[in-house]
Amino acid sequence: MSAKPLNVVVYWHMHQPQYKDVHTGEYQLPWTYLHVIKDYIDMAAHLEACPQAHVVVNFTPTLLEQIDDYNRQIQDYFTHATAIKDAMLEALIQTVLPARPEQRLVMIKHCLRANEERLIKRYPQYERLAAQAKFLEQHPEAVVYIQDQYLVDLNVWFHLAWMGETVRRSDLRIRKLMDKGMCFSMQDRAELLSVIGELCATVIGRYRALAERGQIELSMTPYAHPIMPLLLDMKSAHDAMPDAPLPGCDVYPGGEERVHWHIDKGMALFQSYFGFKPHGCWPSEGSVSERTIQLLAQHGVNWVASGETVLRNSLSHEANGDLIHSIHRPYLAPHTDAYCFFRDDGLSDLIGFTYATWHADDAVANLVHHLENIADACADDPDAIVSIILDGENAWEYYPENGYYFLKALYEKLSTHPGINLTTYSRYLAKHDKAKKLNKIVAGSWVYGTFSTWIGSHDKNLGWDMLCDAKKAVDKALASGRFTGTDRERIEIQLAICEGSDWFWWFGDYNPAESVSDFERLYRLQLTHLYKLIGETPPEYLAHSFTQGGGSPSAGGTMRRGQEH
Repeated sequence: MSAKPLNVVVYWHMHQPQYKDVHTGEYQLPWTYLHVIKDYIDMAAHLEACPQAHVVVNFTPTLLEQIDDYNRQIQDYFTHATAIKDAMLEALIQTVLPARPEQRLVMIKHCLRANEERLIKRYPQYERLAAQAKFLEQHPEAVVYIQDQYLVDLNVWFHLAWMGETVRRSDLRIRKLMDKGMCFSMQDRAELLSVIGELCATVIGRYRALAERGQIELSMTPYAHPIMPLLLDMKSAHDAMPDAPLPGCDVYPGGEERVHWHIDKGMALFQSYFGFKPHGCWPSEGSVSERTIQLLAQHGVNWVASGETVLRNSLSHEANGDLIHSIHRPYLAPHTDAYCFFRDDGLSDLIGFTYATWHADDAVANLVHHLENIADACADDPDAIVSIILDGENAWEYYPENGYYFLKALYEKLSTHPGINLTTYSRYLAKHDKAKKLNKIVAGSWVYGTFSTWIGSHDKNLGWDMLCDAKKAVDKALASGRFTGTDRERIEIQLAICEGSDWFWWFGDYNPAESVSDFERLYRLQLTHLYKLIGETPPEYLAHSFTQGGGSPSAGGTMRRGQEH
């Protein structure tokens, strides 16, 4: 080991797109509150239990808004008996359940949206209910014989299985429900909703408290998680994919103005929830270009992070570029003073895809061994820094006990290891200001160093053409002067939601058909509402599905590896 500890940053990115139908206020998918009660709460609890551990955490503004909205809706339900506009939560506390067979089948299907190995089979009662549900999917005519109590118990177990491991171990109300196991009453269901409400009400404050005491650094992402380089210059996709076909609209209208809008809105929301301005930014999907970083720096961003292959592509243009240990150094972007840090794909993907099947102690020991080897290789570089970056929500359902033992061991080992300095980017920069100046940034993302996940194939390009059509219609409507004040703001927010990256992530045959259907339908719905807000008739093509999926990628498509294998 080097005599000087190796700087290591663990960086968790939390994000969900806007799942709400702005016309009805109904949430179309339940992933925001489910990840709150399972992942965001657990991640905070592990950090609270290991105060010597320092990490960086990123929240997207659209995620923060949705968490806040769920909190208000649940509190309003208990205070004013108002309806909760999420089908799964509303069903949890409905006195009268849906009667029509097709409605019951939909509810049953939705209660199976859980990892079979880790979340369903772990609980015998849930597994038995799920087995019956699968029978009903194959024999839908039998649903007429299903009693309400079956639907109640299936829904309660769905939520109990999604509950965070730290909550399961510490909350006596959850333990009591799990011990009961069946025949849940209205009182049981209300108590479960009360727990969910408490978790939604406290989760943001827990991260704020961790930041205020200096244990974590919080960073931001522009408002609706857009791929900023593509908004600025769609042809930047050719930097890393020179032969990729582009959409028919190869220039996004008013793209730079929209990037400024997303950054300003994201900064304002971050400050409203956390009480301070962030120093750093995880650009949506680690997507960067020289112009993107320059604009972020203009807004006061001191550091950004991206993917390993973006750096390798950029260094290939440097004379005598060191490609071996290059990712373990900070860099300065061209024409700015913004620092750039780059993901170690190998270490990050071990956590995302490999360690879930290992014993937690063996997994952490293996990770530490890799870090010790890096420390030896970088012994002559006191500014060396390793960036382990991945999303903070999707990996854990593949781990036993939602990653409880792995995360506990990870923080304990990394924070106490004499050869490792577990830190944050701002802490690091307070002591290390040396960085190599990059002559060029090759535009790309953390996924393969390209934008191939969002552009360059038929279905993804078609999605961009739809967005460009809508943007032109919005520009024309706003230029007319018909919309001012609140009306204009609603239009700009709805446009921003449509500009988010997640829709394009899912378009394409390589993704699972059900997920593709969910997201492309919601994308068309969001575009439809945008047209309605400006008083225009939506184009006919928005009434028709344009991408179907059918693949079976790792982790159901929610995660990707940093490099193409």
